[in-house]
Amino acid sequence: MTVINTSRISGLASGMDIDTIVSDMMRAESITLDKLEQQKQILEWQQEDYRSLNTALYTFKDTAFSTKLESTFNQKGAISSNTAVAGVTAGANATEGTYAITVNSLATGVIKGSTTELVNEKDASGNALTLYNQFTELGVRGLLSTDNITVNINGTALEFDLDQDTIGTVVFKINNADLGVKASYDNDLNRFFLTTTTTGTDSEITISADTANFFSNGSNSSILKLNVDEGVSYNGQNASIDFGDATGLESATNTITVNGLTLNLKDEGSSNITVTRDIEAIVGSIKRFVDSYNQTLSTLYSKVKEERDRDYTPLTDAQKEEMSDDEIEKWEKEARSGLLRNDTLLQNAISNFRGAMSRVIENIDGQYDLLSQIGISTQSYTDNGKLYIDETALREALTKDPDGVKELFTNSSSSEDEKGIAYQLYDIASNGIKYISDKAGSSSSFSTVDNSYIGKRLTAMEQEIEDWEEKLADIEERYYKKFTTMETLINKMNTQSSWLTSQFGTSSSSE
Repeated sequence: MTVINTSRISGLASGMDIDTIVSDMMRAESITLDKLEQQKQILEWQQEDYRSLNTALYTFKDTAFSTKLESTFNQKGAISSNTAVAGVTAGANATEGTYAITVNSLATGVIKGSTTELVNEKDASGNALTLYNQFTELGVRGLLSTDNITVNINGTALEFDLDQDTIGTVVFKINNADLGVKASYDNDLNRFFLTTTTTGTDSEITISADTANFFSNGSNSSILKLNVDEGVSYNGQNASIDFGDATGLESATNTITVNGLTLNLKDEGSSNITVTRDIEAIVGSIKRFVDSYNQTLSTLYSKVKEERDRDYTPLTDAQKEEMSDDEIEKWEKEARSGLLRNDTLLQNAISNFRGAMSRVIENIDGQYDLLSQIGISTQSYTDNGKLYIDETALREALTKDPDGVKELFTNSSSSEDEKGIAYQLYDIASNGIKYISDKAGSSSSFSTVDNSYIGKRLTAMEQEIEDWEEKLADIEERYYKKFTTMETLINKMNTQSSWLTSQFGTSSSSE
């Protein structure tokens, strides 16, 4: 808004409340501006409503995407006859049947620990001892307290200060050196441990350049009493299993995936693995799809059918000043309701959603080409297309022809009439998102430019409002100029009147 600074005389001569008079006159002049700002507010509210619907459509689109994947309907369940030997989970590509497995060996890493109890790492007062003070053997070997010792672990040289480092800092330095080995110290048992961070034959512990025999040189003469010979690589072992006729399958970990089955190996021994189609998991996926559909449809209907009370218009700033926060909140709730009532865009989306759910899918191989054939249908017309699931009928259909149910949802085709339900709904949701974005923009857009229909209208309206604000500023300035002129004239008249009065008074006294 353009502000013009001028000198204003407010009723000093006339005794009139010029500011109030001008304010009242400007209130009438501002009616057009108020209407523009109200129209802008309505557009902003509509934009927010559209974008909230887009958020709902995005959520449903994600659900439809997962439902149109064949893997959703290929979910398998697997049972191990001996869970003490191996647990199992089945992927969508697992083949139904029963498989014999034998766990020949588990994957292991390397653990090297003190073979005997070490001396206490703290003194009588509980203070941590330095390496030199804790391990007096170092002095016996001719080392001084000020000496440093260097040890190479898995190809990386580490240095320890005998006068500064404690057994705790030794653990810290090893664990922060990315050696593939973790160190620990058991304060209760006074034992030191080195453990590989992985399992399998590639995991190793190799100590070299250990001239002080701090880690290595066997269990009897190393300072930490580790049963480690210098320069010798100690490696873990791979897991080995037989899967049917495929024998000697190896894994560096105790989790191995074979033929779509993920086996969690626990012990050596044998087990039978039975793989079946997981009907309950598929039912759960279909239920989530239908629930998401119902929620989306309900959200669309809630806006299309929302009542509009035109007696409630957006409040002007002047009106808000006369109301409490609670009154403003209640008023605006009414004012912004029903802004998308009977919206053609949303009605088309609803029609497309409902049409897809009741459409016969053509040219598919399975025995089901309609949702109602697998227990999914509408009930009362008052439910606005809400779908209900007969779970008994759905489970029966999945048991009888699981691939037929899958095809009903996932069939891919260039022909709309041949697309599966989930494919159709995914496309409808995508189109709805595009249409709404074209009209109201996208709240997820990183661009600061809104080229949507409402975005462009808001930009034009903001310019119109700015023009009106400048116009009103000019009008207000003209009013003040007129009153200033009036005040100046009245002031002159008052001055002249006072002069005449004084002249008459002088004449009377001289006579």
